[in-house]
Amino acid sequence: MRMRKAAVAGSAPRRLWGGNFSAPPSALLTRFNDSFAFDRALLDEDVEGSLAWTSALARAGAIRASEARTIRGGLRRIRAQGVPPVDAGAGTGTGAARHEDVHSYVEAALAARLGPLAGKLHTGRSRNDQVATDLRLYLAKTFAEAQARVLDLADVLARLAVKEAATVMPGYTHLRRAIPVSFGHWAHAYAVMLLRDAARFEASRARADECPLGAGALAGTSVPVDRAALARALGFARPTANSLDAVSDRDAAAEYLFDASLLLTHLSRLAEDLIFFTSDECGFAALPDALATGSSRMPHKKNPDVLELVRGHAGRAVGDLAGLLAILKGLPLAYDKDLQLDKEPVFRMRETLGAALPAVTALVSGLRLHRARMHAAATHDRVLSTELADALAERGVPFREAHAIVARRLARAAAEGTSLRALGPGDGITREDLRALDPRRALARRKVFGGTAPARVARAGRAARDAVARLRRSS
Repeated sequence: MRMRKAAVAGSAPRRLWGGNFSAPPSALLTRFNDSFAFDRALLDEDVEGSLAWTSALARAGAIRASEARTIRGGLRRIRAQGVPPVDAGAGTGTGAARHEDVHSYVEAALAARLGPLAGKLHTGRSRNDQVATDLRLYLAKTFAEAQARVLDLADVLARLAVKEAATVMPGYTHLRRAIPVSFGHWAHAYAVMLLRDAARFEASRARADECPLGAGALAGTSVPVDRAALARALGFARPTANSLDAVSDRDAAAEYLFDASLLLTHLSRLAEDLIFFTSDECGFAALPDALATGSSRMPHKKNPDVLELVRGHAGRAVGDLAGLLAILKGLPLAYDKDLQLDKEPVFRMRETLGAALPAVTALVSGLRLHRARMHAAATHDRVLSTELADALAERGVPFREAHAIVARRLARAAAEGTSLRALGPGDGITREDLRALDPRRALARRKVFGGTAPARVARAGRAARDAVARLRRSS
């Protein structure tokens, strides 16, 4: 068995074409054309599709049942063995890794084990429908994986919404203190965003739940395979409806990059908020030590590198999405080699989300809140001035007039170095009106659906947790 594996590892590079060519591929072509250095990540999916195709060929009578058993056995051994390492310096690898793509590697490895019988695997199949199927299988996993990790973070934020429903803090517009909200209300806002992200991944996965295998090069296979049964065998809901579209459709890759880009945009906004909240100047919270970094020069520094990297990756994600859309926009039907460039951004995005989401989830879980500092910031005149204007409006003063009264009063307090409360009644403001200068009262008054009243926020947080549970059950 060891000798057999060695033979596979040392097998000569194998091209799946070239019988009518008078010269072998140039090293220049190989370096620019071959994709094995990165599409080797699709080995499991390529073997999975090949196993299903082998069975479909046997059912259609294109190969004997005994041949199918032998081919399936060889494919399973290749999957168990994995792919050889790639020599990054050579671009496409050396030794057994010097193959055009993952498909030619699998066929070469199978031929090393089975001899000419391996050549029957490609009966009625093209690399065009093969790679489209591999990518759909890969994306099905990435959609589910991303959704699960998003839901983990959404659940943490929903729990915070319930726990901190009454923890008062300033709300911000234009990054200026505006009106009191609760930290729970802030957490729930991001939970709601992430629930939309999770639903998007689920919807995209449902749209991509079609099997291209059997579409052939572009016109459909000539072997009478049952494509519906083939789709079911690979876990798809249905086969693709049109063979031309099937081999050239990369909507699922574009949707994955879009869904991930929008998710990272949301995470970037969350990161920006937390960078500010945990800054020395704001001080509403502290980062967990295990998810912050220090400075090689300044002993006191505690840097938000995780959050800054999230912000940076959001920018790169938007670029990758734009790049793929630019590739797709000018392609004629059916397959074009430009489509080889669809995979690297998808692979990179999966790796990014696989690292970023757990890190952000752990960071949010480990935040240490400085509630007293939040409360003190929420009692500032500028945060509560709207409450005072509303108090005047509630007793019949037109709001525009109330707005002007409070604005003048604020200016006087600032000029005298005091506060609205310390100034006391006057200029049309009564002692009863001044009772509105209470951040907890401000929270309690906003009890409309979606508002920041603690009871509303706690209820919304529990509803968000229920939504997380439903999406987990449906995935």
